[in-house]
Amino acid sequence: MHLPPAPDEFPSNPLPGDEDEEVPFRGDLEDLDSDDLDSDAIDDEDDEGEDDEEEEEDDEDLDDSDEELGASKKATKKKKADAEEDEEPLYPDTPVPTKAAMLKALAWAFSEEENVPEDLLERYAEHARLMLQANRELNLTAVHPPKEVAAKHYLDCWRLTRLLPLMAKTVVDLGSGGGFPGIPLAMAEPMLSMVLCEANAKKAAYLQDVVDKLKLKNTRVVAERAEEWLANEKVNMVVVRAVSSVRENIRTLRKVRHSLRDFVMIKGNSWSRELRAAEREAERLGFRLDTVWEHDLPDEMGHRVVLVYRAPGGMGR
Repeated sequence: MHLPPAPDEFPSNPLPGDEDEEVPFRGDLEDLDSDDLDSDAIDDEDDEGEDDEEEEEDDEDLDDSDEELGASKKATKKKKADAEEDEEPLYPDTPVPTKAAMLKALAWAFSEEENVPEDLLERYAEHARLMLQANRELNLTAVHPPKEVAAKHYLDCWRLTRLLPLMAKTVVDLGSGGGFPGIPLAMAEPMLSMVLCEANAKKAAYLQDVVDKLKLKNTRVVAERAEEWLANEKVNMVVVRAVSSVRENIRTLRKVRHSLRDFVMIKGNSWSRELRAAEREAERLGFRLDTVWEHDLPDEMGHRVVLVYRAPGGMGR
């Protein structure tokens, strides 16, 4: 399909809402070219776990009852959370596109997908504008151009609904941050029960504000770490995106592995190396790799892999 040239820039309007012209979901769309990023958002986060294979292995047999180490790790996490609370905003000038511009970007990103309700894209556009507005203070995303936001955040998350049966499931978004993938999944599947776990108090408050503004009745926010919340809960699935390496993600849930059925990770280019580094830990803790699904984002915006691990007990069937 031929796409006409893009405008030089997207207009920015204050939230909430503005008067936008109606935008068709299909048909000839305005090309929304933007400057290429050095790397995509998920790959930036994956790089944090690239040294797994070089780490010493003498902690592989860590005993779950090692209270001293557990206390040390909790103290480290608390210091990190406190630092995040006080961090200066990295993107105070984040542009917020009009609803029309965001809808055009989403229509472009989803143009090759089937059975996508137009009203879903409208809701995604509304969430995107709230997220980009909040990004001026909370450092939720390094991805700003509407076309890249549409593909790297919303299309990337929505494709999980093509792979995973989510109806009537309880799903936890571990380290939700800006609400990905939890909010796009909750919007796409109203019969899903979504729990957004976010330990950073400011980001958790932002997520609650978004849930209230978007009237997401199937979504609740928990202002604590998922592994702590799961100590007293049982769920069908935990999803994680752009948080840590495969090995570290598995270790995060080691004490609550009987509280979930499936552990789903969205990964970028480093996935195969991370998978190898996690093999021993996954086997030791009883996580079995069930599905590996690869796909590409449009316009060469990134390669994605969805890893589905079957957890060892609790909800496992």
